[in-house]
Amino acid sequence: MMSDLRALYQDVILDHCKRPRNFGVLEGAHGHAEGYNPLCGDKVTIYLKLQDERISEIKFHGSGCAISTASASILTEALKGKTRQEAEALFETFHELVTGHAPGDGNANLGKLAVFAGVSEFPARVKCATLAWHTLRSALGGGDAVVTTE
Repeated sequence: MMSDLRALYQDVILDHCKRPRNFGVLEGAHGHAEGYNPLCGDKVTIYLKLQDERISEIKFHGSGCAISTASASILTEALKGKTRQEAEALFETFHELVTGHAPGDGNANLGKLAVFAGVSEFPARVKCATLAWHTLRSALGGGDAVVTTE
């Protein structure tokens, strides 16, 4: 059962890496930020549009490893339509999951993001998985400095 679940998770990550959703530049974005992981060279830019404090459109652009690209792709799907507060809460839950600090049922509310549960077993990959999320926080805050994982 557990190996089947791992295989499914790997398939989802590979699918989002090979065919990332919401990939590209978002013209007329209300906010954007750039992120960089110097350990493995991942680079991501998050673009978003807000309408009534909700993320109405969100895209990402960049290059990186499978974990980084899949995380950014699934992030865009998970956050479209969410408020700033909902995005922040999801960031916290996701961060707890990938750092191994989530309660036993911590991935119950994460949907597809639960595929990153195994990342906690590989501490060097946590930065890959969270790069887009830290960059999102900067984009929501109107930051213009490059976000780095170091």
